[in-house]
Amino acid sequence: MFWRYLKVNGRCEACDTDLARYPADDGPAYLTILLVGHLVVAPMLFFPIVWRSNPLYSLPFILSALAVLTLAVLPRVKGGWVGLMYALDVRGSDAVLHTANAAD
Repeated sequence: MFWRYLKVNGRCEACDTDLARYPADDGPAYLTILLVGHLVVAPMLFFPIVWRSNPLYSLPFILSALAVLTLAVLPRVKGGWVGLMYALDVRGSDAVLHTANAAD
């Protein structure tokens, strides 16, 4: 469903670098959950009006804010993650070196 939404372009339009070599895996999703959790859930815990209001009114607002913020942040975090992998020169073929199987 979101294949085109989360797909990394194969080549950079500016410098023609092969971006398909740099892994994204689950890192962007974890970082997005961390960011959105701190931006939405932390204020929810801080303001007591959320706990006093009727859940029929507050829950749709909170869930829609979570969904919109997650869908807005995830592609940008993924782009930043691929940029970080480029800056650190970590390629998909290097993933074998960072697993527990390398110790065997």
